[in-house]
Amino acid sequence: MSGSLSGLRVAFLVAGEGIEQVELTRPWQAVERAGGQPELVSVSSGSVQAFHHLDKADTFPVDQIVGDADVEDYAGLVLPGGVANPDALRRVPEAVRFVADFFAAQKPVAAICHAPWTLIEAGVVRGRRLTSYPSLATDLRNAGAEWTDEQVVVDSGLVTSRDPDDLDAFCAKAVEEIAEGRHRSQSRSAPSTDVG
Repeated sequence: MSGSLSGLRVAFLVAGEGIEQVELTRPWQAVERAGGQPELVSVSSGSVQAFHHLDKADTFPVDQIVGDADVEDYAGLVLPGGVANPDALRRVPEAVRFVADFFAAQKPVAAICHAPWTLIEAGVVRGRRLTSYPSLATDLRNAGAEWTDEQVVVDSGLVTSRDPDDLDAFCAKAVEEIAEGRHRSQSRSAPSTDVG
């Protein structure tokens, strides 16, 4: 895994429940190993409920409420999957705006599995090449993305992967892109931040 995140804060945005636990914990550990400081950002305070497929797993404490979070405080954004998690996030205007603001700021974003649903809502996938859990392929294409069935896809600071089997490649590329810093072409499809 290349790239040092020493002293850099990385936001992990999740809803209150429905997060696929391994898609949160593995990238989190990768950020820590690279010297970064991961922070759990969610729609409300307290803790969030992770799942292993459909079974409840662990809970995790929230560090920051998304409505109070500032994109300028973070070097990058990680969006874990799980079916319910991104579906809930895309209905929260502050969460959608937070995602869109990372693109407007040209900062790296990494999304795995079902997480690109939130990217669609943020209006940032048109003209971008990415992957996701296969059931999102039609949704992404309809939103203007070029969907491809690959382990990990990197497009100007946007890192995407299909599912937990791709986590090794996803984590390595997420750390690498965040370590590289801003990507000038990251915001090419981003809307204004007046989302929601």
